[in-house]
Amino acid sequence: MKDLTEKDIKQLEEYIEQSDTRQAALMLHGVHPADIAELFQELNLKQSEWLFNLIDDNEKKADVLMELDEEDRKKLLEGMDSEQIGHFIDLLDTDDAVDLIQELDEEDRDEVIQHIDDMEQAGNIVDLLQYDEDTAGGMMGTEMIVVNENWSMPQCIKEMRLQAENLDDIYYVYVVDDGERLKGILPLKKMITDPSVSKIRRVMDPEPVSVRTDTPIDDVALDFEKYDLVAMPVVDSIGRLVGQITVDDVMDEVREQNERDYQLASGLSSDVDADDSILAQTKARIPWLLIGIGSGILASLILAGFESQLAICTALALFIPIIGGTGGNVGVQASAIVVQGLANGSLELREFSRQLGKEVLVGLLNATIISLVIFVYNLITLPHNFAVTLSVAVSLFIVVMFATLLGTIVPLTLEKLKINPALATGPFIQISNDIVGLVIYVYISKALLGIFGA
Repeated sequence: MKDLTEKDIKQLEEYIEQSDTRQAALMLHGVHPADIAELFQELNLKQSEWLFNLIDDNEKKADVLMELDEEDRKKLLEGMDSEQIGHFIDLLDTDDAVDLIQELDEEDRDEVIQHIDDMEQAGNIVDLLQYDEDTAGGMMGTEMIVVNENWSMPQCIKEMRLQAENLDDIYYVYVVDDGERLKGILPLKKMITDPSVSKIRRVMDPEPVSVRTDTPIDDVALDFEKYDLVAMPVVDSIGRLVGQITVDDVMDEVREQNERDYQLASGLSSDVDADDSILAQTKARIPWLLIGIGSGILASLILAGFESQLAICTALALFIPIIGGTGGNVGVQASAIVVQGLANGSLELREFSRQLGKEVLVGLLNATIISLVIFVYNLITLPHNFAVTLSVAVSLFIVVMFATLLGTIVPLTLEKLKINPALATGPFIQISNDIVGLVIYVYISKALLGIFGA
């Protein structure tokens, strides 16, 4: 595979502008599908279709389709009929084929499947579509080498050669019994060191790491990391081998999940990319911005009820940003630690009480240090206004404790409710802490001003 330099890309763009099919086709020859897919990001739909049709190898076309961003792929697919799409699906591995079909409209899926020439491929795709796309069953492919535990090594090698003809990559050789239940993995080394063994069950590695079809994708990713796997077998509820998941599929899913979590934590309501339209980006951003405006209005109403105290003691207003900002920062820190723990498996829901107790102790320490720092600062800068000094210190202590508890409890609760806990690291926590922190500050200040006076 050759790489396209920046000079090559500019030259190719000139060929596209000139509609020079011969030169453009020559330049595409030998270029990796992923590199071709990157070119599409710089082209409009008409240019993309023109360039796509220049690819002379249908298998390469199918690979380019799967390397494209979802939006670019959708645009290309809209210009194809069901028969063309079905032909490309014929050339894909089942896991990629299922991903592509799931992107189609409901009414188009059945029609596309009917145009798949390979009936075995079509049947496998129909079977895989029944699984939730966020589970191991929805991610797995059915292309793999499977041998029977009762075969001899020569018989096993003969069968492996036949099965390998239809595979692009071989990760493991899976061993099953007569009921198709997974029994082990056959190490390739054993084929060299024990070429004449009578039963391969005697040399296989028993009890391989596997997952069930209904295992959530997040748990699958954790198992890949924990056991350093390149592929993992998938079994059904009675232990029958039904497919395998490969590390490239897991990496793609982890990347997509990280992108979704980052956007959610940033206050974006849906998946968007930098090259999406202005309208799409606005729709993704505006919900939390409107919620932020609403919280700002609520904060102004709270302060309106505190207007007389602020008029008497204007120094109180100086510390409103500190109260809100500190509460938001503490809440985001606490929630980020919990969300990260849930994501990497170092924290589980059954450890709710232990984590809460730990965060309470951390919160107490942080609250004590922060409130003491601001107390000493105010004693020096506001020596004649002890009510304000004490109000700010006490308020900060309570706000930090509240934010710590909220930042811990909310993501754990969301996880229990099967809602993405990354929501708890974004504007939700910050807005909640801003409003509650302001309420705490207002009422504590009112009380202490009443006791000590302005």
